[in-house]
Amino acid sequence: MKKQIKEFTGAILVQLQPKKAESLIKKGISFNVGNELNLNERLMRAALLKQAEKNKDFNLLANYHKNFWEQTGRKYFSEKESVLNNFFLPHCLPVFEMLKKLLKDSPEKYHTMIEIGTGNGEVLEYLSRQFPQIEKFVGIDLSADQIGFNTKKYQQYPNIDFVAADGAEWIRENGTDNIIIITSGGVLEYFTQQQLTHLFNYLNHLKNTIFIAIEPIGVDVDFTKNPNSQPYGIERSFSHNYTQLFEDTGFSLWYQSVIEGVQKEADFGVFGAINL
Repeated sequence: MKKQIKEFTGAILVQLQPKKAESLIKKGISFNVGNELNLNERLMRAALLKQAEKNKDFNLLANYHKNFWEQTGRKYFSEKESVLNNFFLPHCLPVFEMLKKLLKDSPEKYHTMIEIGTGNGEVLEYLSRQFPQIEKFVGIDLSADQIGFNTKKYQQYPNIDFVAADGAEWIRENGTDNIIIITSGGVLEYFTQQQLTHLFNYLNHLKNTIFIAIEPIGVDVDFTKNPNSQPYGIERSFSHNYTQLFEDTGFSLWYQSVIEGVQKEADFGVFGAINL
Protein backbone atom coordinates (compact mmCIF):
# COMPACT_ATOMS: atom_id res chain seq x y z
CA MET A 1 0.00 0.00 0.00
CA LYS A 2 2.81 2.42 0.88
CA LYS A 3 4.49 1.76 -2.49
CA GLN A 4 1.20 2.34 -4.32
CA ILE A 5 0.68 5.64 -2.52
CA LYS A 6 4.16 6.78 -3.52
CA GLU A 7 3.57 5.81 -7.15
CA PHE A 8 0.19 7.58 -7.19
CA THR A 9 1.69 10.70 -5.63
CA GLY A 10 4.54 10.69 -8.13
CA ALA A 11 2.12 10.37 -11.05
CA ILE A 12 0.11 13.36 -9.78
CA LEU A 13 3.30 15.41 -9.46
CA VAL A 14 4.26 14.54 -13.04
CA GLN A 15 0.88 15.86 -14.20
CA LEU A 16 1.14 19.01 -12.09
CA GLN A 17 4.77 19.77 -12.98
CA PRO A 18 5.31 18.73 -16.60
CA LYS A 19 8.33 21.01 -17.07
CA LYS A 20 10.02 19.52 -14.01
CA ALA A 21 9.28 16.02 -15.32
CA GLU A 22 10.73 16.96 -18.70
CA SER A 23 13.85 18.29 -17.00
CA LEU A 24 14.30 15.06 -15.05
CA ILE A 25 13.89 12.99 -18.20
CA LYS A 26 16.44 15.11 -20.07
CA LYS A 27 19.04 14.61 -17.33
CA GLY A 28 18.26 10.92 -17.04
CA ILE A 29 16.57 9.19 -14.15
CA SER A 30 18.54 5.97 -13.72
CA PHE A 31 20.22 6.99 -10.46
CA ASN A 32 19.93 9.67 -7.81
CA VAL A 33 23.59 10.69 -8.08
CA GLY A 34 24.87 12.40 -4.94
CA ASN A 35 21.34 12.39 -3.51
CA GLU A 36 20.62 15.47 -5.61
CA LEU A 37 16.93 14.69 -6.10
CA ASN A 38 14.49 15.97 -3.48
CA LEU A 39 11.52 13.92 -2.30
CA ASN A 40 9.13 15.17 -4.98
CA GLU A 41 11.68 14.52 -7.71
CA ARG A 42 12.29 11.00 -6.43
CA LEU A 43 8.56 10.32 -6.45
CA MET A 44 8.29 11.66 -10.01
CA ARG A 45 11.25 9.57 -11.08
CA ALA A 46 9.67 6.38 -9.71
CA ALA A 47 6.34 7.21 -11.38
CA LEU A 48 7.93 7.83 -14.78
CA LEU A 49 9.80 4.53 -14.65
CA LYS A 50 6.70 2.67 -13.47
CA GLN A 51 4.50 4.13 -16.19
CA ALA A 52 6.92 3.19 -18.95
CA GLU A 53 7.14 -0.36 -17.59
CA LYS A 54 3.37 -0.62 -17.16
CA ASN A 55 2.93 0.41 -20.80
CA LYS A 56 5.65 -2.08 -21.83
CA ASP A 57 7.39 0.85 -23.49
CA PHE A 58 10.86 -0.61 -23.14
CA ASN A 59 12.28 1.77 -25.74
CA LEU A 60 11.28 4.65 -23.49
CA LEU A 61 12.95 3.01 -20.51
CA ALA A 62 16.10 2.54 -22.58
CA ASN A 63 15.99 6.21 -23.61
CA TYR A 64 15.72 7.26 -19.95
CA HIS A 65 18.87 5.29 -19.22
CA LYS A 66 20.70 6.58 -22.30
CA ASN A 67 19.95 10.17 -21.26
CA PHE A 68 21.34 9.49 -17.82
CA TRP A 69 24.67 8.11 -19.00
CA GLU A 70 25.07 10.84 -21.62
CA GLN A 71 24.32 13.67 -19.22
CA THR A 72 25.45 12.37 -15.83
CA GLY A 73 27.98 9.65 -16.57
CA ARG A 74 31.03 11.76 -15.74
CA LYS A 75 29.59 12.83 -12.37
CA TYR A 76 28.59 9.25 -11.57
CA PHE A 77 32.05 7.84 -12.22
CA SER A 78 33.83 10.70 -10.46
CA GLU A 79 31.95 9.81 -7.27
CA LYS A 80 32.03 6.03 -7.62
CA GLU A 81 34.62 3.86 -5.92
CA SER A 82 37.08 1.96 -8.10
CA VAL A 83 35.25 -0.61 -10.22
CA LEU A 84 38.59 -2.22 -11.04
CA ASN A 85 39.67 -2.77 -7.44
CA ASN A 86 36.29 -3.37 -5.81
CA PHE A 87 34.54 -5.51 -8.42
CA PHE A 88 36.59 -6.46 -11.46
CA LEU A 89 39.78 -7.79 -9.87
CA PRO A 90 38.06 -9.73 -7.03
CA HIS A 91 35.37 -11.31 -9.21
CA CYS A 92 35.98 -11.19 -12.96
CA LEU A 93 39.46 -12.53 -13.66
CA PRO A 94 38.58 -16.22 -14.31
CA VAL A 95 36.87 -15.51 -17.63
CA PHE A 96 39.88 -13.51 -18.81
CA GLU A 97 42.26 -16.29 -17.80
CA MET A 98 40.14 -18.56 -19.98
CA LEU A 99 40.30 -15.95 -22.74
CA LYS A 100 44.10 -16.05 -22.61
CA LYS A 101 43.99 -19.80 -23.14
CA LEU A 102 41.42 -19.46 -25.91
CA LEU A 103 43.57 -16.93 -27.76
CA LYS A 104 46.71 -19.02 -27.27
CA ASP A 105 45.03 -22.09 -28.78
CA SER A 106 43.32 -20.22 -31.61
CA PRO A 107 44.87 -20.08 -35.09
CA GLU A 108 43.20 -16.69 -35.53
CA LYS A 109 44.86 -13.39 -34.58
CA TYR A 110 42.52 -11.08 -32.69
CA HIS A 111 43.63 -7.51 -33.25
CA THR A 112 41.18 -5.28 -31.33
CA MET A 113 39.44 -5.34 -27.94
CA ILE A 114 36.42 -3.05 -27.57
CA GLU A 115 34.82 -2.17 -24.25
CA ILE A 116 31.25 -0.90 -24.43
CA GLY A 117 30.49 1.34 -21.46
CA THR A 118 34.14 1.93 -20.55
CA GLY A 119 33.37 4.43 -17.76
CA ASN A 120 36.63 5.72 -16.30
CA GLY A 121 38.67 3.38 -18.49
CA GLU A 122 40.56 1.63 -15.70
CA VAL A 123 39.37 -1.87 -16.64
CA LEU A 124 40.38 -1.38 -20.27
CA GLU A 125 43.78 -0.02 -19.26
CA TYR A 126 44.32 -3.07 -17.05
CA LEU A 127 43.34 -5.44 -19.87
CA SER A 128 45.67 -3.66 -22.30
CA ARG A 129 48.54 -4.76 -20.06
CA GLN A 130 47.22 -8.30 -19.72
CA PHE A 131 46.83 -8.89 -23.46
CA PRO A 132 49.95 -7.43 -25.12
CA GLN A 133 49.34 -9.50 -28.26
CA ILE A 134 46.26 -7.38 -29.05
CA GLU A 135 47.18 -4.33 -31.09
CA LYS A 136 44.36 -1.92 -30.29
CA PHE A 137 41.97 -1.22 -27.42
CA VAL A 138 38.87 0.94 -27.83
CA GLY A 139 36.80 2.27 -24.93
CA ILE A 140 33.32 3.49 -25.86
CA ASP A 141 31.05 5.50 -23.58
CA LEU A 142 28.00 7.72 -24.00
CA SER A 143 29.48 10.48 -21.84
CA ALA A 144 31.55 12.89 -23.94
CA ASP A 145 32.86 14.50 -20.73
CA GLN A 146 34.08 11.14 -19.40
CA ILE A 147 35.70 10.27 -22.72
CA GLY A 148 37.52 13.62 -22.75
CA PHE A 149 38.77 12.93 -19.23
CA ASN A 150 39.93 9.42 -20.17
CA THR A 151 41.73 10.62 -23.29
CA LYS A 152 43.87 12.96 -21.22
CA LYS A 153 44.40 10.51 -18.36
CA TYR A 154 45.59 7.66 -20.60
CA GLN A 155 47.37 9.69 -23.27
CA GLN A 156 50.59 7.77 -22.58
CA TYR A 157 48.95 4.62 -23.99
CA PRO A 158 49.14 4.86 -27.81
CA ASN A 159 47.25 1.59 -28.24
CA ILE A 160 44.13 2.80 -26.34
CA ASP A 161 41.51 4.99 -27.98
CA PHE A 162 38.43 6.42 -26.28
CA VAL A 163 35.30 7.26 -28.23
CA ALA A 164 32.10 9.07 -27.21
CA ALA A 165 29.37 7.11 -28.96
CA ASP A 166 26.54 4.62 -28.66
CA GLY A 167 28.44 1.34 -28.44
CA ALA A 168 26.13 -0.68 -30.69
CA GLU A 169 26.04 2.03 -33.35
CA TRP A 170 29.83 2.43 -33.30
CA ILE A 171 30.39 -1.30 -33.68
CA ARG A 172 27.94 -1.53 -36.58
CA GLU A 173 29.89 1.25 -38.34
CA ASN A 174 33.40 0.08 -37.44
CA GLY A 175 33.17 -3.63 -36.68
CA THR A 176 35.53 -6.03 -38.43
CA ASP A 177 36.45 -9.69 -38.27
CA ASN A 178 38.63 -10.92 -35.40
CA ILE A 179 37.54 -8.55 -32.62
CA ILE A 180 36.84 -9.02 -28.92
CA ILE A 181 34.02 -7.09 -27.27
CA ILE A 182 33.58 -6.81 -23.52
CA THR A 183 31.23 -5.31 -20.98
CA SER A 184 31.93 -5.39 -17.27
CA GLY A 185 29.64 -4.64 -14.38
CA GLY A 186 26.40 -3.71 -16.13
CA VAL A 187 26.16 -2.15 -19.59
CA LEU A 188 23.96 -4.35 -21.74
CA GLU A 189 21.28 -4.04 -19.06
CA TYR A 190 20.49 -0.61 -20.56
CA PHE A 191 19.80 -2.09 -24.01
CA THR A 192 16.41 -3.51 -24.91
CA GLN A 193 16.16 -7.15 -25.93
CA GLN A 194 15.51 -6.04 -29.50
CA GLN A 195 18.61 -3.83 -29.53
CA LEU A 196 20.79 -6.66 -28.23
CA THR A 197 19.37 -9.11 -30.76
CA HIS A 198 20.18 -6.70 -33.58
CA LEU A 199 23.72 -6.19 -32.26
CA PHE A 200 24.41 -9.90 -31.80
CA ASN A 201 22.98 -10.70 -35.24
CA TYR A 202 25.26 -8.09 -36.79
CA LEU A 203 28.29 -9.45 -34.96
CA ASN A 204 27.48 -12.97 -36.10
CA HIS A 205 27.90 -11.82 -39.70
CA LEU A 206 31.50 -10.98 -38.86
CA LYS A 207 34.08 -13.75 -38.59
CA ASN A 208 35.74 -14.75 -35.32
CA THR A 209 33.94 -12.50 -32.87
CA ILE A 210 34.45 -13.03 -29.14
CA PHE A 211 32.07 -11.40 -26.67
CA ILE A 212 32.54 -11.30 -22.90
CA ALA A 213 29.54 -9.94 -21.01
CA ILE A 214 29.56 -9.44 -17.24
CA GLU A 215 26.01 -8.34 -16.53
CA PRO A 216 23.47 -8.27 -13.68
CA ILE A 217 20.63 -10.77 -13.58
CA GLY A 218 17.77 -9.80 -11.28
CA VAL A 219 17.48 -12.23 -8.36
CA ASP A 220 13.68 -12.24 -8.74
CA VAL A 221 13.82 -13.00 -12.48
CA ASP A 222 12.96 -16.58 -13.46
CA PHE A 223 13.69 -17.25 -17.13
CA THR A 224 12.07 -20.69 -16.93
CA LYS A 225 8.73 -18.91 -16.48
CA ASN A 226 9.41 -16.01 -18.84
CA PRO A 227 12.44 -16.35 -21.14
CA ASN A 228 12.28 -12.74 -22.32
CA SER A 229 14.11 -9.71 -20.96
CA GLN A 230 12.47 -8.12 -17.93
CA PRO A 231 12.94 -4.84 -16.00
CA TYR A 232 14.34 -5.30 -12.52
CA GLY A 233 15.55 -3.29 -9.55
CA ILE A 234 15.20 0.35 -8.62
CA GLU A 235 16.51 1.51 -12.02
CA ARG A 236 14.16 -0.72 -14.02
CA SER A 237 17.02 -1.62 -16.30
CA PHE A 238 16.81 -4.96 -18.10
CA SER A 239 17.64 -8.43 -16.88
CA HIS A 240 18.44 -10.34 -20.09
CA ASN A 241 18.47 -14.05 -20.83
CA TYR A 242 22.00 -13.94 -22.22
CA THR A 243 22.35 -17.67 -22.75
CA GLN A 244 19.33 -17.68 -25.03
CA LEU A 245 20.21 -14.39 -26.74
CA PHE A 246 23.71 -15.55 -27.64
CA GLU A 247 22.62 -18.99 -28.81
CA ASP A 248 19.65 -17.68 -30.81
CA THR A 249 21.96 -15.33 -32.72
CA GLY A 250 24.50 -17.98 -33.66
CA PHE A 251 27.07 -17.74 -30.85
CA SER A 252 28.44 -20.61 -28.79
CA LEU A 253 29.19 -20.17 -25.10
CA TRP A 254 32.72 -21.14 -24.03
CA TYR A 255 32.39 -19.75 -20.49
CA GLN A 256 29.53 -19.19 -18.05
CA SER A 257 29.47 -18.49 -14.31
CA VAL A 258 27.62 -16.48 -11.67
CA ILE A 259 28.96 -13.88 -9.22
CA GLU A 260 26.74 -13.83 -6.15
CA GLY A 261 26.40 -11.45 -3.23
CA VAL A 262 27.70 -8.25 -4.83
CA GLN A 263 24.30 -6.57 -5.09
CA LYS A 264 21.05 -7.09 -3.24
CA GLU A 265 18.90 -6.86 -6.35
CA ALA A 266 21.01 -8.92 -8.73
CA ASP A 267 23.69 -11.51 -9.19
CA PHE A 268 26.14 -11.07 -12.05
CA GLY A 269 26.23 -13.50 -14.94
CA VAL A 270 29.58 -13.93 -16.69
CA PHE A 271 29.32 -15.07 -20.29
CA GLY A 272 32.00 -15.82 -22.83
CA ALA A 273 30.62 -16.31 -26.35
CA ILE A 274 32.20 -16.89 -29.77
CA ASN A 275 31.14 -17.28 -33.36
CA LEU A 276 33.33 -19.04 -35.91
